[in-house]
Amino acid sequence: MKRIHDVLLVQEQSKGEAFIERISSKRPLFVCTIGTTETAKIPGISAAGKYPEFTDYTPSADVELLLLEECRCIPSVPMTPQGIPTPALVTMSALRLANMPVLVANGGCKISPHVPYLDLGGKPGRDIRTGDAVDDAEEVFWRAKVAGENLSKIADCIVIGESIPGGTTTALSVLLSLGIDARGKVSSSMMENPHELKIRTAEAALEVTGLKFGALEKDPMRAVLCMGDPMMPAFAGLVVGAAEKVPMLMAGGTQMCAILAVIKALKPHVLDNVAVGTTRWIVNDQTADLKGIVAQIARVPILAADLDFSQSRFEGLRAYEAGAVKEGVGAGGAAIAAMAKSKGTITKEILLKEIERNYERLVSSK
Repeated sequence: MKRIHDVLLVQEQSKGEAFIERISSKRPLFVCTIGTTETAKIPGISAAGKYPEFTDYTPSADVELLLLEECRCIPSVPMTPQGIPTPALVTMSALRLANMPVLVANGGCKISPHVPYLDLGGKPGRDIRTGDAVDDAEEVFWRAKVAGENLSKIADCIVIGESIPGGTTTALSVLLSLGIDARGKVSSSMMENPHELKIRTAEAALEVTGLKFGALEKDPMRAVLCMGDPMMPAFAGLVVGAAEKVPMLMAGGTQMCAILAVIKALKPHVLDNVAVGTTRWIVNDQTADLKGIVAQIARVPILAADLDFSQSRFEGLRAYEAGAVKEGVGAGGAAIAAMAKSKGTITKEILLKEIERNYERLVSSK
């Protein structure tokens, strides 16, 4: 697999190489779009926190970490039940090394973060099994589009990530409603990917709305309203608004597929200025298929930060190599942008040292 710096060119390699060239030496803006959904509280769906109710705090704690290098809404960084830290630790370290500015876009959170944020007027999401998951998706999308248009006037390129526990399940539901075969293909923050539970949940959402596979192919906003989450219209609107003018690196795993499918149905030409940026752990995940889902949607390049924690001195980081967490809070995209901005002087080894330094301060010292 070809690489530039420590970035793997996973799919559509020539487009990926051209994309990295476009963003090299540029000053990227990192945007983290946050939201919460009651879907995350279905037992076994998410690893974001020891208890399902804790997922209300995870997105806000993640972005507090990015901006403040500490969490305010909870006393420590978000952890999986096994004590593995949030990928926001990776993102924060990359942003710090590259001196990258951060903007938080709130698509609809139950707990507001203790940092400045762009309020897009959304509300927390409901359980998708109600068939009525998201309020005001079109209004949030429009507001985000306006914001994206203006951000494109002040940024050379934009890296956009997300934090919303339960997001791969809502992504699966939306993908199925849009006619994208994603059963058994979405990723998980857990070592054991609960595909059967996610499929049952997604199919329950389709059943309660009376919809079949592909029924909303030409109505993506209804798909988001019925069975999506509040991060989706905010994220999609920002991309549609900004990608007309500047390169957009969509930072995340298989959740990005739902956003790509929504954008393709609304404004497909902007995808010419878009790439997906993720981690090696996602593209090598044998329990998911990011490449296969993206290939069904559009010829968009996939890039992966070749992060390697196998030699880390901390067990909580080595666990990433065993299949825990893998991605989130734009970790892969932030690492890629840091490497591209620095023209490769920020390497994966330098990044690991910074991550370990922050891990020691924020996790192992507690």
